[in-house]
Amino acid sequence: SRLLTIFLVFFLFSVPVITAQDEDYGAKISNLINKSNTKELAQYFNSTIQLVLPGDEGRYSRVQAEFIIKDFFNNYPPKSFNINHQGSSSDGSEYYIGDYKSGKKTFRTYFLVKKNNDQKLIHQLRFEEDK
Repeated sequence: SRLLTIFLVFFLFSVPVITAQDEDYGAKISNLINKSNTKELAQYFNSTIQLVLPGDEGRYSRVQAEFIIKDFFNNYPPKSFNINHQGSSSDGSEYYIGDYKSGKKTFRTYFLVKKNNDQKLIHQLRFEEDK
């Protein structure tokens, strides 16, 4: 009974910590996108990343992806970016969905995050224009 109580207390207090870390991760990426800070954003990319952008779709190395995203931010400077939804899949990956506003255009944005050697890395990043 005492062991069960200790386990329950540990479990109840460990859940919010995990959630807070996830929110921090989403907030960190969101902040980098809002600032169009491609150099720092690319540090969160997996060694290869799938990009989906207006007129461009493919799998790229971290370095190539950094230049492609930089070009996207130059063509569509951020007015605002907000994450509207986040969740996780049964395989342990996490996803974030938001709206990226630039001028009069809005892009539905999605990024997929997976753990790689205990580090969360972005494996897929999409900016798809809302029509």
